[in-house]
Amino acid sequence: MDPLDELIFTVLTQHTSDLNAGRAFKAMRSRYRAWHDVMGAPAEALANAIKTGGLANQKAPRIQHILAEILRRHGHFDLTFLAAMPLEEARAWLRALPGVGPKTAAVVLAFSFGMPAMPVDTHILRVSKRVGLISKKTSAEDAHDILEAMLRPEDRFRAHVLLITHGRTTCKARRPLCGQCALNDVCPSKVTPD
Repeated sequence: MDPLDELIFTVLTQHTSDLNAGRAFKAMRSRYRAWHDVMGAPAEALANAIKTGGLANQKAPRIQHILAEILRRHGHFDLTFLAAMPLEEARAWLRALPGVGPKTAAVVLAFSFGMPAMPVDTHILRVSKRVGLISKKTSAEDAHDILEAMLRPEDRFRAHVLLITHGRTTCKARRPLCGQCALNDVCPSKVTPD
């Protein structure tokens, strides 16, 4: 996916499902064909376009601020220049955008550029805490750096995919399927049936 598309889509995924974010992104792009149009739209109209993604009144101005800052700093919306930067420099450039945190920056870098960034979402954070990769008190922000440092750069993307899949299918938030888990014998958090 184009890096700016990935960035804005990831903002839309915050606190909602990928399915709802996809619907919101599609609705926004069908109403506003150019990023200049998104940036210049009345915030209320943009919020209406992305309402299927949830929290539209917060996300609409955030998207507009991100676009305005990219344009101010870079002069256009093409973010492909980030591919030529070292990982940490590209991450810092993205993190300096308003409302762009470690997960959003890591998603853009990993998925748009194939850089060895480790996005940590709620599933990965939960699984990592439960299996003891990180402490139960580790914040989502700190988890990015800790997990990245544990893994070789070439293993980060695969680890991201495996951890998120495990969190969605087995190590679920409310009812983990510990009896079906491949890590059941070594997991310090396994739930035993009554």
